[in-house]
Amino acid sequence: MITIPVYELLLLPEVTFFFKKDMFPEGRITEQSIGEDVLFVFQKKEMAPEEISMEKIFPVGVLGTVENIDEEGSIKVATRCRVQISSVEYIDGKVQAEATDLPEIQDVSKEEEKERFDKIKKELMDFAKGFQWGVWVRSMIYHWKSYPEAISALAGYMNLTWEEKYHILEVDSRKERLELMEQAVYELMEIFRVSEEAETAQKSSNEKLYRESALKKQIEFLQQQLDEMHPENISDVRRFEKKIQESGMNEEARREAEKVLNRMKQEGKDSHEYGMLYDYLDFVTSLSWKIEETTEIDLGEAEKVLDEDHYGLKKVKNRIIQQLAVMALNKKQSGSILLFVGAPGTGKTSIGQSIARALHRKYVRISLGGVRDEAEIRGHRRTYIGAMPGRIMEGMKRSGAANPVMILDEVDKLAKDYGGDPASALLEVLDPEQNDNFTDHYMNVPYDLSNVLFVCTANSIDSIPEPLLNRMEVIQFPGYTAVEKFHIARKHLLPKAMKSMGIKAQNLKVSDDAIKRIIEEYTAEAGVRGLKKQMDVLCRYAAVKLVKGEQKSITVNVKRVPEFLGSNGIHHDKILENPVPGVVTGLAWTSAGGEILFIETSFTKGSGKVILTGQLGDVMKESAQIAITLVKSMYPDLAEKFEQNDLHIHVPAGAVPKDGPSAGITLVTALSSLVTEKSIDPEIAMTGEVSLRGGMMPIGGLPEKLMAAQRAGVKKVYIPFENTDDLTDVAEEVKGKLEIIPVKTVKDVLERV
Repeated sequence: MITIPVYELLLLPEVTFFFKKDMFPEGRITEQSIGEDVLFVFQKKEMAPEEISMEKIFPVGVLGTVENIDEEGSIKVATRCRVQISSVEYIDGKVQAEATDLPEIQDVSKEEEKERFDKIKKELMDFAKGFQWGVWVRSMIYHWKSYPEAISALAGYMNLTWEEKYHILEVDSRKERLELMEQAVYELMEIFRVSEEAETAQKSSNEKLYRESALKKQIEFLQQQLDEMHPENISDVRRFEKKIQESGMNEEARREAEKVLNRMKQEGKDSHEYGMLYDYLDFVTSLSWKIEETTEIDLGEAEKVLDEDHYGLKKVKNRIIQQLAVMALNKKQSGSILLFVGAPGTGKTSIGQSIARALHRKYVRISLGGVRDEAEIRGHRRTYIGAMPGRIMEGMKRSGAANPVMILDEVDKLAKDYGGDPASALLEVLDPEQNDNFTDHYMNVPYDLSNVLFVCTANSIDSIPEPLLNRMEVIQFPGYTAVEKFHIARKHLLPKAMKSMGIKAQNLKVSDDAIKRIIEEYTAEAGVRGLKKQMDVLCRYAAVKLVKGEQKSITVNVKRVPEFLGSNGIHHDKILENPVPGVVTGLAWTSAGGEILFIETSFTKGSGKVILTGQLGDVMKESAQIAITLVKSMYPDLAEKFEQNDLHIHVPAGAVPKDGPSAGITLVTALSSLVTEKSIDPEIAMTGEVSLRGGMMPIGGLPEKLMAAQRAGVKKVYIPFENTDDLTDVAEEVKGKLEIIPVKTVKDVLERV
């Protein structure tokens, strides 16, 4: 038996076919093959013989017999019956198969079959009269003896897919096959009528049905051909149809998208709403709807990435590793929403990028500073002209993934006005119990945000609403010490600046002492943003020298720093050289880190007035009143000085606003020094809020304050006893250079100074 794989060739039983010799495998067909069985196996897709397998063929085949081979090599094969293929394989350079006869359901009589064939044969003869090629075709139609013979001859002209052709063969019912063949013939005649613009009035319902089917298939076929030839001209509607099918969106979103698409079809390009509908479909189909497979989290790799990108921040890194470990165990996004709080330039935003790199996820940053409208978060409803999606969904579109690492920057800078409260809108976004069905007003369909890893950043938590703050875990970013800044500059800032400006390592060398001088004299901040700017300035100056050819290799030492950066470095407050009664060194926290400040007090002849200068806030003014009362109660013999003199309290610098209760102990000590006329050692600094009873209460920003004290040359610092636990966050190099004394009461301080 000879096995022949065929593709897109309709072969039916009880038909005589003529094949060219090259249809058969080389050497398989000779004069001796006459009378041999031929098994035709139908492939699902065109393929090489050696690729054939049961999964790649249709289960029903056709069995025939070789009847003749003429002198020109034409092979006559008469097909007998349908068969069920049980096995097929490629062995020794030829396809071999096994099959068994497949019985048919004889549910139509031969008389009825002949009657229906004669009818459609007559209709085909009449149909052919109207065409130039009708004479040739009529002679061919005249010699047809059965339906299978007619369909096999016409199959090449029919607008049928390969699956539809095979379906005619595979049905077991002769009646059903007869109906399929009739339908195919009628559709063929209608297609020819449409193609030749010979449209005639249709009377019967069947004729209308056949025509509609023929037109749809013809249009679809022609449109497909045009799309393949000119992909740039594919219509918006067809493109969105394809994108909706491939998007993987949920059922509700799909219904909404299809509804908008249908409206887009009806409106047409000339409609004023077309652009709005187009923008909506473009947005929803550009989102990533498919849940991506979670990749294994390698904690070792994550630690390595965090250490590569950021120096120090040990506590922060440990908390991030804990979060990743929980995610690795649960195989999903879980745990708290992290809120990074710290001064500008401490690495809050950039560490988010490192988290994304460690997780092999997409990274997207959304700035919330100055956002005052709820619609910025939730989006505008599409009924408004110029409606846009919210920043959250816009960020999801930009990321191109369903599980990015999303940084919500500056959440403490959110505002509210008549447009609603954006902080309240964030509650749903950041709540793991709700955000799996987050609904943007613009989209109007739910979207799953539960796989997104949200990381928020802020400079301060004071302005963040309590309900929003409760959904997040606060992680403090302490300011960098001078040593840490040195390592950051050496390992990260300087190499990046040189790379961005095209300076090679051999062309520019900066000494360690030069970097230290830049840190000490040209920057005053908790972070390293200012330091980065100075490194950029240095590299730009060096670039000018290199391009001009003044130097081929530049070395920047301590002495040359002013040459590159100028002589106007940053002024840091230093401790007093000569102690003065009534002047005490205090410690303050600012958004740029810690600073020392001087509390200056003085008596002048007067009637007991109190003058406060230095742009003091309400809280600090109250601290001054408490300090005055405390000093009067502690030194009753000297209290008359306050009644006989005017008291002037000044806190330089006068142009900088100051507020907060932490200067309470400094004010008390300064006033005590003033009334007792006893000078305080300038190497002593202090911070702490005081109560009216003379107790010391805890304050914030201790690491930054101690850093400022060490930088200014302070040797001894008094802090509230309740802040003792905060010393764990203070760098060892700072604690090693300071004598830190926790105290419980004001008297403990006054007795020691």
